This record gives sequence, structure tokens and C-alpha cells, in this order.
Amino acid sequence: MTAVRPTDRLFFAILPDPATAARIGRLSDTLRRTYGLTGRPVLTPHLHITLWHVGDDYFAPSAEQVATLVRRAAYVEMPAFRISFDHVMSFRNGAFVLGGGDGVSGLETLHERLKAVMALPRLKSLHHARTFTPHMTLLRDEQLLPEQPIDPIVWTARKFVLVHSLLGRTTHHHLAHLPLA
Repeated sequence: MTAVRPTDRLFFAILPDPATAARIGRLSDTLRRTYGLTGRPVLTPHLHITLWHVGDDYFAPSAEQVATLVRRAAYVEMPAFRISFDHVMSFRNGAFVLGGGDGVSGLETLHERLKAVMALPRLKSLHHARTFTPHMTLLRDEQLLPEQPIDPIVWTARKFVLVHSLLGRTTHHHLAHLPLA
């Protein structure tokens, strides 16, 4: 008997602006060829940095659930900030990712602020990660690569987004855009 898998995912994310997303897509293609990776690249419109994984489910989120999440996320106060990824590497799960040193500190701060407004009082569907490692997944591959420096990918985050992903269907719906001011 085949296990039934969730079909819908909700998460908060930072998205690169279109020009940066295109640059990341080109870099991903180049690195894939350079290192002989065979995994399918993340589609350019789906490139994102997950800030908070709300959860997976077997059906689309209700309007009430979305409204609750957006209302809580609106309490996050943070100015726009620069993001700088300066290396690529593989995680043990096969994700080949962009990573950064000091250039991802704004992501860590935003994650903590989002975590604070989502955690108290606790929403039923929230999923808590043990650690947060700011990254952007480019593809998944069986070949694992150690950290490699790259020319920095830099942009300014001006908003974060609530994303509804239809799992396995390469479809993302942006349910809300929350400005960083």
C-alpha cells in the first residue's frame, strides 16, 4: 500500500527580485555543468529562502488560516536589509544551496522575529525547526559537494511572502506580501 503524502505546504519566504533570480538561475546552470550535477534545478520563479515552514497538509489552507498567519506576520517589524550569498555547498540531504556568512545575518534576525510572532500563542499547525540555516536551494543531487566560494549574489530584501506550494506540481501561489519598512 502506498503511503499518502501531503499535497499542500505553507511557508514564509524571501524571494529574490526578478533580475537577481535570473542571475541565480544562470549561476545554477553553470555550477550544475561545472560540477557534473544531474539534479533538476529549481525553477527560477520558485527560487526562495524559507524563513518559516508553517506546515504540510492534505488540502489547501483555509481563508481563516491564511488570515491568521498574515495578521501575526504583520507584527514583524524590521527594515529592508541586504542579503549576500558568497558560497555554494551540499547539505547531507542532497540539497545544493547558496549560503553566506555575515551576509545572511538579516535573514537570521527576520527568522527570529517571525518565530516570535508565530510561536505565542502557538498556532496548531506550526512546525518548529531546531536550527535555522539561511540558504537558497538550487537543486538536489546525489553528489555532495563541499563549500565552494562564488562571486557574491547580493540584493535587498524589501518584503517577505506567505507561499502556498502544491507539492510535486511545481506550483507556488503567493498568498500575501508583507513589507519590510
